[in-house]
Amino acid sequence: MTVKIACVVFDCVDALVVGGFWSAAIGRPLDPEPSSEFASIGFHGRRDRTGWGPVERDADPTWLFARVPESRTVKNRVHLDVIATDPEVEIARLVELGATRVADKDEYGYTWTLMADPEGNEFDLGKAL
Repeated sequence: MTVKIACVVFDCVDALVVGGFWSAAIGRPLDPEPSSEFASIGFHGRRDRTGWGPVERDADPTWLFARVPESRTVKNRVHLDVIATDPEVEIARLVELGATRVADKDEYGYTWTLMADPEGNEFDLGKAL
């Protein structure tokens, strides 16, 4: 038996801002009735008080955005790696949506761009083959 990823959760100051950014970034709509306290993508109808519905390995995960009282103050301990066929075009699009291009990285023979969402949550963008 192994675990499956059911959900990616972001603690944030404004769930609507961060949820709206990621909704546009990944091309999936926010679930109905998002607010600055709670927003989600793919949560509606997938979770109830007793547990999660079936999670297939190839299915897109659920994304949750929940308001917390404190801002991020240090580097993320866990982050997303996303890919695009044309990273420069995608970086420009994400910046228009509110992301920040933090740094271009070249380490251990790999290259990618370190980005941050509107609240500073870092993620890496690499080239899709």
